[in-house]
Amino acid sequence: MAKENYTMTKKFIFQSTPLSKLADHYDLLVIGSGGTGLAAALQAKELGANVAILEKMNKIGGNTTRASSGMNAAETDIQLQQGIIDSYQAFYQDTYRGGGQLNNQELLRYFTSHAALAIDWLAGKGIVLNDLTITGGMSLKRTHRPSSRAPIGGYLVTGLLKKLAENKIPLFTNVQVNRLLQAANGTVNGVTVMLPTGTNKKISASAVILATGGFGASHQLLQKFRPDLADYPTTNQPGATGDGISLAQAVGGGLIDMDQVQVHPTVQQETDHAYLIGEAVRGEGAILVAADGKRFVNELDTRKNVTNAINQLPTKSAYLIFDSRIRQHVKAVDFYDQIGLVKHGATLAQLAAEIKIAPKNLVATVIAWNQQVADQQDSDFGRTTGMERDISVGPFLAIHIAPAVHYTMGGVRINHQAQVLKENGTPLLGLFAGGEVTGGLHGNNRLGGNSIAETVVFGRQAGQQACKYLKQLN
Repeated sequence: MAKENYTMTKKFIFQSTPLSKLADHYDLLVIGSGGTGLAAALQAKELGANVAILEKMNKIGGNTTRASSGMNAAETDIQLQQGIIDSYQAFYQDTYRGGGQLNNQELLRYFTSHAALAIDWLAGKGIVLNDLTITGGMSLKRTHRPSSRAPIGGYLVTGLLKKLAENKIPLFTNVQVNRLLQAANGTVNGVTVMLPTGTNKKISASAVILATGGFGASHQLLQKFRPDLADYPTTNQPGATGDGISLAQAVGGGLIDMDQVQVHPTVQQETDHAYLIGEAVRGEGAILVAADGKRFVNELDTRKNVTNAINQLPTKSAYLIFDSRIRQHVKAVDFYDQIGLVKHGATLAQLAAEIKIAPKNLVATVIAWNQQVADQQDSDFGRTTGMERDISVGPFLAIHIAPAVHYTMGGVRINHQAQVLKENGTPLLGLFAGGEVTGGLHGNNRLGGNSIAETVVFGRQAGQQACKYLKQLN
């Protein structure tokens, strides 16, 4: 079988490990090659574990490669350099409020107090996030991204893969884990996998980390837990089918918040693929208008509230409106434009004609908005963030958006040590998990920028705690 190439830059090509090198035993197996799995494996390797990553798809990176806005963290040096005085407690409160106060507080405390450490850990590996933007539901700029303003997902995955290559960590693609193995006492001690040849192979391991992502691309699980969303488009890559949830459940792992599924409000759906338009576009100054050319919502309210506002419109869709200056602050727009998602107008009136909105309404809306930016007071919808620049520098731009299934807040039950818990709340020994496969951290709504932070914070924690467990066995 040909080796899978993962290319994110002209200079760096990552090749997955040939299946002929798949051993019968490892200290630690990581299932999934998104941000969580890559961070977990790298952290475990740094602590001396013999670790391997198993990925069922032929493409590496999972949903992480689709992330665009950034990584939230509080009390970072980057914030202080920009004069932003933040606190773990403010980060906690914004996330707790954004999640409907349904977040698991143990997980949330660990998350908000360890994200800055994760920023530093990445920087030590050359993955530098030294620019800031803001996402919906956040009271301060704490969404970290590269200074190039490139989409965070590809930048993060590329950086982690470079370190994987340097550390000679094997990563096998096209390997489907179909069962977790258990010792007589219930301890997880390996997996069985299906190889591309159709044969099964048993691999023993002293510990396993689930980093398989959520179930946003599983019609079956959405039908079971959220039938109202089963036929929605999804922003998820095809492999996000909840495999880790099924694996954990089969060995006694508990689940939590499985009915909590996030619909992202700004997704372009008129091509053969649903493209998420990152929250940073609004964070840098874009507004949303309905088919009548008028604003209808605080664009940086929580994703849940913005989605509800769009769904109440007759068309159940809206337009993001922004200008060339805002575009310069969100490099992802270059990609959106390249694939034909962006409409252009030399003037606002020409843009309105292009998207079939009454020109006088759109022009009036933008004039009113620009005045509110100048006054720093949104008297219509109470927006207080993402108001650093108005919409006044042509050419002007628009993207047609509508809500789509984006993120599953529910999943495997864990504690702050990333241990998978049984239904009775006790740890399932030998099994750890992090990232979207887990549930509880986000409550009923995830804030933008918290997913990437979760992958690194809990990916590292899963790697650390799995290694601590390994040392206890010896």
